[in-house]
Amino acid sequence: MLDGAARLKQMFKQVGDLGMPAIAMTDHGNMHGAYDFYRQATGAGIKPIIGIEAYVAPGSRHRKKPVLWGEPHQRRDDVSAGGYYTHMTIWARDERGLKNLMKLSSRAYTEGFVRKWARMDAEILAEHSEGLMATTGCPSGEVQTRLRLGQFDEALAAAAKYQELFGRDNYFLEIMDHGLDIERRVREGLTEISRKLNIPPLVTNDSHYTYESDATSHDALLCIQTGKQLADPDRFRFDGSGYYIKTADEMRAVDTSDLWAEGCRNTLLVAERVDPTGMFGFRNLMPTFPVPEGETEESWFRKEIERGMRRRYPEGVDEVHRRQIDYEMDIILQMGFPSYFLVVADFIMWAKNNGIRVGPGRGSAAGSLAAYALGITDLDPLPHGLIFERFLNPDRVSMPDVDIDFDERRRGDVIRYVTEKYGADKVAMIATFGTIKAKAAIKDAARVLGYPYALGDRVSKAFPPAVMGKDIPLSGIFDRDHPRYNEAGELRRLYEEDVDVKSAIDLGRGLEGLIRQTGVHAAGVIMSSEVLTDYIPIMRRDSDGAIITQFDYPTCETLGLLKMDFLGLRNLTIIDDCLKMIEANTGTAIDLLKLPLDDRRTYELLGRGDTLGVFQLDGGGMRSLLRLMRPDNFEDISAVGALYRPGPMGANSHTNYALRKNGQQEIVPIHEEFREPLADILGTTYGLIVYQEQVMAIAQKVAGFSLGKADLLRRAMGKKKKAELDRQFESFEQGMKANGYSAAAIKTLWDILLPFSDYAFNKAHSAAYGLVSYWTAYLKANYPAEYMAALLTSVKDDKDKSALYLNECRRMGIKVLPPDVNDSDFDFTPRGSDVRFGLSAIRNVGGNVVDGIISARREKGRFADFKDFLRKVPMIVCNKRVIESLIKAGAFDSFAHERKGLVLIHEQAVDSVIGIKKNEAQGQDSLFGAVEGAEDQTFDVRIPAGEWDKNTVLQFEREMLGLYVSDHPLFGVEHILSAGADCSVAALQDETRPDGQIVTVGGILSGVQRKVTKKGDTWVLTMLEDLEGAIEVMIFPSAYQLCSTVLAEDAIVFVKGRLDKREDVGKIIAMEVTAPDLTGEGGGPLPVSLPLARCTPPLIGRLKEVLIAHPGKTEVHLQVHNGPKTTVVRLDDRLRVALSPALMGDLKQLLGPACLGA
Repeated sequence: MLDGAARLKQMFKQVGDLGMPAIAMTDHGNMHGAYDFYRQATGAGIKPIIGIEAYVAPGSRHRKKPVLWGEPHQRRDDVSAGGYYTHMTIWARDERGLKNLMKLSSRAYTEGFVRKWARMDAEILAEHSEGLMATTGCPSGEVQTRLRLGQFDEALAAAAKYQELFGRDNYFLEIMDHGLDIERRVREGLTEISRKLNIPPLVTNDSHYTYESDATSHDALLCIQTGKQLADPDRFRFDGSGYYIKTADEMRAVDTSDLWAEGCRNTLLVAERVDPTGMFGFRNLMPTFPVPEGETEESWFRKEIERGMRRRYPEGVDEVHRRQIDYEMDIILQMGFPSYFLVVADFIMWAKNNGIRVGPGRGSAAGSLAAYALGITDLDPLPHGLIFERFLNPDRVSMPDVDIDFDERRRGDVIRYVTEKYGADKVAMIATFGTIKAKAAIKDAARVLGYPYALGDRVSKAFPPAVMGKDIPLSGIFDRDHPRYNEAGELRRLYEEDVDVKSAIDLGRGLEGLIRQTGVHAAGVIMSSEVLTDYIPIMRRDSDGAIITQFDYPTCETLGLLKMDFLGLRNLTIIDDCLKMIEANTGTAIDLLKLPLDDRRTYELLGRGDTLGVFQLDGGGMRSLLRLMRPDNFEDISAVGALYRPGPMGANSHTNYALRKNGQQEIVPIHEEFREPLADILGTTYGLIVYQEQVMAIAQKVAGFSLGKADLLRRAMGKKKKAELDRQFESFEQGMKANGYSAAAIKTLWDILLPFSDYAFNKAHSAAYGLVSYWTAYLKANYPAEYMAALLTSVKDDKDKSALYLNECRRMGIKVLPPDVNDSDFDFTPRGSDVRFGLSAIRNVGGNVVDGIISARREKGRFADFKDFLRKVPMIVCNKRVIESLIKAGAFDSFAHERKGLVLIHEQAVDSVIGIKKNEAQGQDSLFGAVEGAEDQTFDVRIPAGEWDKNTVLQFEREMLGLYVSDHPLFGVEHILSAGADCSVAALQDETRPDGQIVTVGGILSGVQRKVTKKGDTWVLTMLEDLEGAIEVMIFPSAYQLCSTVLAEDAIVFVKGRLDKREDVGKIIAMEVTAPDLTGEGGGPLPVSLPLARCTPPLIGRLKEVLIAHPGKTEVHLQVHNGPKTTVVRLDDRLRVALSPALMGDLKQLLGPACLGA
């Protein structure tokens, strides 16, 4: 990593251009790139020689301490890395050799790993030497190291040992020459060893990049690896030269000796001896399910399906379901996948039976009735129009792909179960490879060139906004044919005008796309029917012992291994916590799978857009769409998840659906000939094509396609390959003509289906995830305190999310109570219709302290006062920092002690009891332990009267809890901020709000930092916080000069500026900062302005809907403008509202920004 700078495509082109028949790859200590190297080499007609530059322990691989062979003054020439390893070059001659190479690499990680090196030793090299060739290695090899130390006999013995180990024909004397003294000093010794043992020489070139011109990029890569700059005189660098792919003539010209000439000739000998046949071939390694004796996988699969159908349909299986399940069983058996379904069903049912909440389905698997019967999914696919062939297509044999969501806290338990059941040697996590992306390449290049951070930051901010999470590549900036070329004008201007920027971009182009580091796939697990290391190399993560593949998951799947995604879904954790709280509070155990999908309160909540904290329906834009749509059945929930995405929204499908649903837009058929035929397919979506399954059903209905063939059509439309599309259209057209449709109707339908395929959504996924959305909406609507307690617990480590949901509680009328040592549990807990803060949310209060407080309360009774608290809790709680944090967070407020007084005496109080606590911890009673009340004599500290002012109390509370709880500086002025702001701070992070938008938001300033530019100008970095969240604000000198007097800690302000979303977290570049008038606000009515010409019944009706969706106490006055005349209409008291950013946003969206200007 951060050493090899060769790009495979370029490298194989160069090797081919040079007429070389073969090329070898030997990465340092790993085989990460072996398969990709093999695949691309064979594709280019080059023979791949797969190898490894192994780290070999100087003694046993089990010894973790360094070993040195020389004298102290020879340290520079001794064993590499201060005594941890030597090098050896090893290649696989054939398929057997590749397997042994994988075994060696795997055991090096699992048995010989030390610090950052996976080391082999002679013992395991002997065990796995079959099919391998090896050399004495580079200058860091054991033989060369011994020679540099003057230990010729030991060098000779080492060479003889490995020659015998690998076989006389399989061991070579490696010589290389990059102009280094370390190489030439041992040449004579190597020649002598070659002569004495008859070891043939082999010339190699240490190629770390493809072209000689790549040297600078490679040097920069080394600087990234070591954190240095190119100008650092003492940094790690490659001395010498020639680390690129040289021509045969260049290699022969390096040295004129006979040894060198023979070594060059022997490279062809090695290449000819390599037979890559069978390497990396596909094998079906799907795990096998252990069926009972006397059963086959097929028979057991059928029995499990039948048991599942009886469980799902206790009153009997109807004819439609019977026909479908028989069909699916036949297809699954025909395709050879019964074991897959049994394995997946087994660990899912184990999870459910062990109290682990599992999602109802994810992806196309929800379209399978067999999956539903086995308990893999929990949504009957037939009533929802889901299609099995979208999941498993008999016309296109490919592995099924079932991704599963688990409660994120218990995901690891399921993986452990699978590992124990199917074998630790057959299950592994999956490696990922992080590449250097365009912006990171610029920043890295700027740093290694010694430029200030600001230069790299300036260039990265000039990039056009990312599309679908991807930036324009550096090559695309200068490529006129690139589709985003025109957006990169600012980058090209910087490149042309600033020589430093030019240098950084030029160097960055050499770095972009190179591998930076390995990682671990967030959810993926590889499973195999056989020992993994027979087919892939693995590695062991030293920090926790996790076993990880050395290949990424596409490679593993290509080789026949099964990848399963075990995903952790936070919302399942929320649901699980909520259900437990409901049962604890009410005694009611809710079975989500038995919930009817027509709960009135749930749909009322959805129609109001009160879905903050509801799965998938949380965003501001989504909430507005729900208010427009007013869902009243489950199909609407499924559709809204499919429609609220860039593609459908770009075509305005989301709005059209909502308007058609509510009779505000005519439902027009695609073509008059399809009015009747497609009514059943498009009826539930009001004539709009929303789902991929609808495309398939249409092809089946009008063109006579089988569903398998229809799925192939859907895939072809998505890939947009002209030849395949032409072939599909021909078949589609023939089928439609045979069914009597006109050429015009056929063309109209095709022209609609084709672009739609770019953003068509999988209904199986939409419906399954829609079920989770329904469940969370149901719980919020019917059990609000329990749901919000669970929701707040799930985000307790995210200050912004906590503030957002805390404000939602206030809006819902749920009081969030501060932590209390007598009432709080570990996390947020419902208390009647209120929610109590958990003790674990307090800063400096760890889990063991919380457990100590709760245990003492349960065992010894509630605490009467501060003194009683200290007397009852264990010693671990009696820590001065912990007690101070509890005080400042308000956890002792119920004792009627003032926080200031407790802070003043808490140290003295703790000192007075700590001796007793130590004796208790050691099992010794106090001298007066048997005398009731004796401990009181040791605690006689008077708590002084007097409290801090409100602001100080709140500041300490915020410091301890991360946010204001008992009160807030903005309470009482929310309506002023709402009227003057475009939206809330939280809404700025909504995915629909574009980068660069000019926004105005209001809130309170915190963490105000004044800074000075190089020119001596002042600028400010601060946070702006409202009741829903916080955002960073940067106020540069030009804006600072106009608002410097306003910028103070805790100042309430409006900030107008440009939204910058180019980094992971958005911020505002301020243009104006102003202080609102907070005086004389009498809680007056909300004025809403509207021209008389717009006062139409439909608009007034929608205005009423908006006002009803935000019920409150504020009167609304409608100001109707008719030229110079204005009429004020006082609206009915039933239309009074609660002032909030959401209300203001809805009004502005309906009536325009000027509606609140009066």
